[in-house]
Amino acid sequence: MSRKNKRGFSYKENRPWMENLQLVMQLGLTMAGCIMLCFFIGFYLDKWMGIKGPFIVIFTVLGIIGGGVVVYRQIMEVIDPDSHNEEENGND
Repeated sequence: MSRKNKRGFSYKENRPWMENLQLVMQLGLTMAGCIMLCFFIGFYLDKWMGIKGPFIVIFTVLGIIGGGVVVYRQIMEVIDPDSHNEEENGND
């Protein structure tokens, strides 16, 4: 019999679901964080140089690309953790 708290929530039964939710939230926040950081860098560069737009666009695109790369790496680490460990150790 699984343990349930007062509200009837079973941690053991819901663990896989909660781990997947955690991964989705981590990926979304990582992507949003990369885009927002680069957007604000571009915003302040535009403000500092007194121009409107080009650095916001450039850095936002860089944030999207960078966020996509980080999210891809995180997904690949979850899908095949053995391959990730071999690459870090330098083994083929």
